[in-house]
Amino acid sequence: MASHLYRDTAVVLRTYKLGEADRIVVLLTEHHGKVRAVAKGVRKTMSRFGGRLEPMSHVRLLLAQGRELDIVSQAEAVESLAPMVVDLDHLTSGIAVLEAADQMSLDREPNPQLYRMVVGALRTIGERGGSLVVPAFFWKLLAAEGVRPELNVCVRCGEPGPLIAFDMDQGGALCRTCRTGAPLSEPALELMRMILGGRLNDALDTPQSRTTHEVATHATRALEHHIERRLRTVAMFETH
Repeated sequence: MASHLYRDTAVVLRTYKLGEADRIVVLLTEHHGKVRAVAKGVRKTMSRFGGRLEPMSHVRLLLAQGRELDIVSQAEAVESLAPMVVDLDHLTSGIAVLEAADQMSLDREPNPQLYRMVVGALRTIGERGGSLVVPAFFWKLLAAEGVRPELNVCVRCGEPGPLIAFDMDQGGALCRTCRTGAPLSEPALELMRMILGGRLNDALDTPQSRTTHEVATHATRALEHHIERRLRTVAMFETH
């Protein structure tokens, strides 16, 4: 029996009810990829898991491996969930990160880099917030998946610029002659270059503006293009 027990650290991506008192938790683990597990009795008032298995929770777990669903035997919080639920902005940003990670992860397919990126994004949302944390996460996610957009020359003809359009179908930015897709402003292009070029903290310091909204729109559309579906979070909370 002991051989079927394993420990891992995880972020809770989502949960849903099972029976009268149990809940299925979908976990992005550090070493085992995406895992679906049952938390028994978690919906009871006196549950030993308390609020440790809510979406965005960062937890250390002892799991028992099952045929289809694993079973949560122990759950210990790594850090407080409180910074993520202080207001609607933090909450919706966190949920957007979880949804993207859920779409990009595979069951039982280890992806430690994705796990670290999700933990880092949630911590950044909790510590500093800002309108670019989620779009930056989307761009980094695409780059990690091997679909980093071309932002330095026209993706179609190789001209250095000016680059005035962005089209994920083509794979990046385009010049005036080759333009397809959506218009791309010079400030937005520069901000995207900062995010993907090792200057993430500088990019995150950018005050919310028309430019940050433009970058966010391009990031969302690029990720949706890659996963071939709309993000529910964006559809629910889009205000522009």
